[in-house]
Amino acid sequence: MTALTRIQSEQAIPRTGGLKQTYEQLLLGDDPEQRRALGQTFLEGQLQQAADLPDELPQDLSTLQSFVEQHCTDVASQYAEYLEARKQGGPRQFFCNKAHALFFLQAVSPTKLVDGAWLYGLLRHWRDPRFDGLICTYLEELGDGNPAQNHVLIYRKLLAAHGLDSAAIPDEYYLQGTLQLALGECAEQFLPEVIGYNLGYEQLPLHLLISAYELAELGIDPYYFTLHVTIDNASTGHAHKAVQSMLQLLPIEGDRQDFLRRVSLGYRLNDLGQGSRAIIESFDLNAEVMNMLERKRPFGQHMHSDYCRFEGQTVNQWLARPEQLPGFLAALENKGWIKRHQDPRQSRFWQLIDGDGAAMFGVFSPYEKQLLHDWIAGDWTPACRSPAVRWGSHTSGEPVAHVDDPDLNRLQAALEGLPAGEQMPVLMPWLSAHRHAHPAGLMATRRFIELKTSLR
Repeated sequence: MTALTRIQSEQAIPRTGGLKQTYEQLLLGDDPEQRRALGQTFLEGQLQQAADLPDELPQDLSTLQSFVEQHCTDVASQYAEYLEARKQGGPRQFFCNKAHALFFLQAVSPTKLVDGAWLYGLLRHWRDPRFDGLICTYLEELGDGNPAQNHVLIYRKLLAAHGLDSAAIPDEYYLQGTLQLALGECAEQFLPEVIGYNLGYEQLPLHLLISAYELAELGIDPYYFTLHVTIDNASTGHAHKAVQSMLQLLPIEGDRQDFLRRVSLGYRLNDLGQGSRAIIESFDLNAEVMNMLERKRPFGQHMHSDYCRFEGQTVNQWLARPEQLPGFLAALENKGWIKRHQDPRQSRFWQLIDGDGAAMFGVFSPYEKQLLHDWIAGDWTPACRSPAVRWGSHTSGEPVAHVDDPDLNRLQAALEGLPAGEQMPVLMPWLSAHRHAHPAGLMATRRFIELKTSLR
């Protein structure tokens, strides 16, 4: 995506606020009409930008399945070349260190935490077999109500395991997640665009395969990514369902060409915003360390004693102004408290923050510690290939028991005594992006699947 397109895309954001605000209003807003109106305004602006991008879909619909299969074949071939290069001793192509990988996981989290949301608005068509492929895709994104398979829960656990959160994510990284939420809210008005977006999003990307490989190599659970490798396949998975759904929902009469034009626009929405590769390439370890220290500086500038001085200044004095942070790190290095390009365990500063008995234990999150660790380590590499240090527990796939959950209790009470057919409208709001990963949403998903099967 060109810089010009990114600028145009940002100009299409509603003037009520930035991308993050629009994202949160679509995700958390209580008024369905307001969400739909906001989503429509946002989509109309983004579709104008998508119209300027190349149209890659084949004009001959009979070649659509082979187009998708060829893409999958090309990706497999490129991945085989990647694996051969790694086998021959080549370096990682994406992540230079673990901090780099964690930066990526955090940056893409606004999209991953609403995984599948673009299909939510199609649930009301559960009686229409033409929508089966799309609804099945959405329910599988929700793990069919199994917490161990729910994509959003899997990603939340991955973030939690490494102390990652959304507080410091730049506004521009919210674009794709906002698009997905808007499409989910406006599926009735933008059905062709939803179909096209789904067709593009469910194609297996090369970056997914390489990310999974390198995350595992760095000691980070890749399950979220490997799961998508299997379910997005072009043979029987989501990519195949995307093609079949488009063909089944294409109007038999009427303006088929306008429908296909809109499908193509939806397909191109996938190319707006910062893609995974662009995010990976934007990583600057030194800048991330400085940004992190600046975020913590206001909380630490009055918390240190005056006992230690570095180049004539106390720690509190060094932390008094943000422009002094580079000089403070340089002073720590000059005094030998930080030994760059060596094992961080040899640095006195690292000893202050790592370990249960460390004087600054708990001051830095796991991700913040990883940033500091990799910045200190620099060119130094451990003797073995496995990571020098690992923080955070391995992402667990075990379902969590929930006791006396109020939402779950209210949902069960609302369903009690209702005929099966009348339960579906009660269940559907609980399958939304904001709710489906909660206990009540998981239960609602399982019940929705049961009723969808029995009432058809």
